[in-house]
Amino acid sequence: MFRRRLTALVCTVAGLSLLATGCGDSDSEGSTAEKATGEVTFWSFVKGSDEVAEAFNRSHPDIKVTFEAVPSGQEYYSKLTNAVKAGTVPDVAVAEFAQLPEFAAQGKLEGLGDELGTLVEDHFPQATRQLVELGGETWGVPRDAAPLMLFYRNDFFKDHGIDVPTTWDDYRDMTGQVKKADPKARGGVMYTDNPGLLSALAWQGGSRWFGTEKDAWKVSLTDGPSRKVADYWGDLAREDLVHSLSSLDPFWTSVQQNRTVAYVCASWCAGAQQATVADQKGTWSVAPVPTWDGKPASAMYGGSSFVIPKGARNSAAAAEFIKWITTDPDGMKAWVSSGTSSMFPADPRLVPVTKAAFPTDYFGGQDVYAVGSESYKAIRQGWTWGPVMGTTNTAIVDLLPKVAEGTVKLSDVLTGAQEATVKDMERRGMKVAP
Repeated sequence: MFRRRLTALVCTVAGLSLLATGCGDSDSEGSTAEKATGEVTFWSFVKGSDEVAEAFNRSHPDIKVTFEAVPSGQEYYSKLTNAVKAGTVPDVAVAEFAQLPEFAAQGKLEGLGDELGTLVEDHFPQATRQLVELGGETWGVPRDAAPLMLFYRNDFFKDHGIDVPTTWDDYRDMTGQVKKADPKARGGVMYTDNPGLLSALAWQGGSRWFGTEKDAWKVSLTDGPSRKVADYWGDLAREDLVHSLSSLDPFWTSVQQNRTVAYVCASWCAGAQQATVADQKGTWSVAPVPTWDGKPASAMYGGSSFVIPKGARNSAAAAEFIKWITTDPDGMKAWVSSGTSSMFPADPRLVPVTKAAFPTDYFGGQDVYAVGSESYKAIRQGWTWGPVMGTTNTAIVDLLPKVAEGTVKLSDVLTGAQEATVKDMERRGMKVAP
């Protein structure tokens, strides 16, 4: 229903303010219909991208992919924006799910529906397709998903008789037990520099930050589920039941020093922890993320897709490359061949490939992919990212440290982000429902 409504919006004059690219693109249709040969320039900050390009070149002699490493974060997206303006874009680029709608709305991407739309329809669950399908067009092909999971120190829990929580009420009790057992330890983290986990928890709780209403965008960062999540985590932080830390070195240091003995993250944390805290091998386990009612529910904390930027010189070969690196077993093997990545493929049929490449000894022989698969199946449908997520995320991050200080409520952070988001959308000429 959401996709049909958004399609109708985009295909009207009023709807052009929602997705500036409009309906269809004759240039894209013509370029992707060409024979897939020639050279392809590939931009990515994802680990292993160079090995993937090399593997593709060995198996596809008619196409030569040249990989160029780019910085991650906002620096990368600014670089890609400037490349579109200058007409110097790569043929293939990475786009995280949260940033893709903004690039599509600004006309910076080629529509992929004619060449890859059926592929996306056939290979990915609806909750994932909705992240790359906007206005009746396909703008990217998912590579990895990032289903939520709970990571916990099994030895600490066993020694202190702490049960693994299955509901958020249980989780609050667990954090209290952890603090009582070791005053320096905590059973969770609220990040002071990263909005990703907050948005994932809101999504898991049933929120839909963005949607459509007639011919306008609907922005709902302060809906009921989001406020419930914000009040819950804000209270945990205020009561000092979870750490308030940066998501970078301070967090991993707290894990290394036994000060964080449980935390909510996504599938990618399994590999990251194994590489960062190698000496705690065998002491960690994973479990489904707690839910509000005890029934399975999940969301994504991260995830990425691959896109063809507007003005790409070889869209046909680019589409062939994207298809291989996102849905071909050999392409997935290339992603995980160079290390201990716990990447969770967005295409469920490729999970056995990554599962086979990930060692199980760190988690005591546990099949972390089995937990990830159940979490992926439980991701709530209907979530889509907004068209100005840079603004939304900045507004959240600017105030998160004050939540840790106790001077601002987490629910007020969402209110501020709502106001900043709506203001920026209106400034850009987008219609926003009241």
